[in-house]
Amino acid sequence: MSVLLSETQDGITTVTLNRPEQLNALSLELRSALAQEFTRLATDPATDVIILTGAGRAFSAGLDLKELGRTGLQSEQGSAPGLDDAIRDVGKPLIGAINGFAVTGGFEIALMCDILIASEQARFADTHVRMGVVPGWGLSQRLSRAIGASRARELSFTGKYLDAATAERWGLVNRVLAADELLGHCHELAREIQLADKATLNAVQHLIDYSLDHSLNEGLAHEAELNRDHAKSVSNAALDERRGSVMESGRQQNT
Repeated sequence: MSVLLSETQDGITTVTLNRPEQLNALSLELRSALAQEFTRLATDPATDVIILTGAGRAFSAGLDLKELGRTGLQSEQGSAPGLDDAIRDVGKPLIGAINGFAVTGGFEIALMCDILIASEQARFADTHVRMGVVPGWGLSQRLSRAIGASRARELSFTGKYLDAATAERWGLVNRVLAADELLGHCHELAREIQLADKATLNAVQHLIDYSLDHSLNEGLAHEAELNRDHAKSVSNAALDERRGSVMESGRQQNT
């Protein structure tokens, strides 16, 4: 059985962590498969939007502790090269469909996603301090940006679990759905994203990511620069066509 499933339909690729009996624990095999798949998806012309989820009752429970017990923590250094980079640099909208437990390393992978939608069964936890391991996939940086420094400290200092409803209230996830509605909603969201002009979508995704690493003034200057460059390639006819499409979409949503 493959530890990672990937299925593409109508431009939407669903990637599923597939070790349900191990709560999708991140073995070296699974981490390597994830890095390879996201590297492939970055240049896959058939993929517009990616949905990442887990099989069974967990998104991912984090590193495979049984494997880690055999190999030792030192073996993690340099293992599964490029996992963070492969996911972060995929260059396409990534929706995290958090179906269950997202713990420590699994939580870190969830935080790499652009948009998080959760099942009612989702639970989040950062147990690095209890395990005696310093985060290495960006949790210490991304979590505070998502929910604020004080709440991030509470989660990371205590290792306690965060339920789905509180995660939504804190702004970690956009919404919480019944388990049987999660993937359907994420696919609907992906189809809405597909309506965007691809070049503009790529630019906006880049600008939002840029804002997380730069000051407001730097971000505004960079946005103005990209706006000027992009405007050179957009004709009035194209603008009229897109304006009509947006208006029609709005009318459909209001009926």
